[in-house]
Amino acid sequence: MIRIEMLSTGDEVLHGQIVDTNAAWLADILFQQGLPMTSRTTVGDSLESLIDTLQARSHEADVLIVNGGLGPTSDDLSALAAARACGVELEMQQDWLAQMEAWFASRGRVMAASNRKQAEIPANAELIDNPVGTACGFALQLNRCWIFFTPGVPSEFKVMVEQQIIPRLKAKFSPPEPPICLRLTTFGRGESDIAAELEPLALPEGVVMGYRSSMPIIEIKLTGPASQRVAMEQVWQQVRLLLAECTIFEGTEGLPALLAGELTQRGEQLAVSEQYTAGLLYWQLAAASVPLRGADILPSTQETLEQQVTRTRELAAQQQAALALSVGSLEQETISVALHTPDGGFGQRVKFSTGRHNLETRQKVVAMMAMNMLRRWLHGSEVSTGHGWIDVVETVRQ
Repeated sequence: MIRIEMLSTGDEVLHGQIVDTNAAWLADILFQQGLPMTSRTTVGDSLESLIDTLQARSHEADVLIVNGGLGPTSDDLSALAAARACGVELEMQQDWLAQMEAWFASRGRVMAASNRKQAEIPANAELIDNPVGTACGFALQLNRCWIFFTPGVPSEFKVMVEQQIIPRLKAKFSPPEPPICLRLTTFGRGESDIAAELEPLALPEGVVMGYRSSMPIIEIKLTGPASQRVAMEQVWQQVRLLLAECTIFEGTEGLPALLAGELTQRGEQLAVSEQYTAGLLYWQLAAASVPLRGADILPSTQETLEQQVTRTRELAAQQQAALALSVGSLEQETISVALHTPDGGFGQRVKFSTGRHNLETRQKVVAMMAMNMLRRWLHGSEVSTGHGWIDVVETVRQ
């Protein structure tokens, strides 16, 4: 099996000052191409640490993708570290320097002298084009390892990986058919509870069941070789049946995107009213292009569940929307959500502890609860129902 590793660089990554989204994206796209990543390392802006890490990984990995450190500032050290690790000098790439100068000139700017270092790569390296930025990439061989150096800017990094690096890897290694990864996302049950139910399932050889918990959802993944597709589908049918009550979507599109597709297909629009979620629900729906008719954000107001269901119906009429969702206020560790539909109004009040998570997470949970009510109605399921940790204490139907 090919050993592909990633080396992320920069103090801001090492110390957690930014989230390394490039690493997650790279792992995902390599997996999809049948070239799964084996491991990842992070090193700060230290020349000695970079040199040591490059030399150490070059004896272990077949491929190493280095990200970051190709900029014009003094803490951008990847090219120099690569040259030192290989025992060669940096060489100016005159064609790339001219391209950089033209790039700045086309934008009415004069290139700073500090940018010249972005055209310097190790003497034994192959230049890799960067069509959307000023930092060229490069590739070289060190010991057993083929090392690629890439810019840290996500838009530049992704283009370079997709257009330059993956084609090279496929040409050299002829990877097998990509593994299969079946996914579904649940809401309302704990990870250990789900795992206890799925653990007795017999898995085909080489197939792994995985769990990813990210409040308020848990994603279930069944991953295995393409040769086990039929057997995996059979297991997946059992997973679907066992988790039917708490499953909110399959695949990776997300619940807001699922609602957007179904409402668009039905030609129906949605109005939204929020108290506790303070606009988060509307933002999540709008970001997924859900057909929204109107929305309001209200201060916390005490009202009965009956009153909230009535208010939600009036909102739909006012906005001339077929559907309306409302989130009430937090009252005595309960939260209320109401849904108006052409079939009538539904309301539920749910026990809601505020002790375990911060406000943002709690708002995400409630927004998901509201969207799940709408999903259940669209799919013909019981709208107001408790399961797992969702404890419904009151329901209303109008």
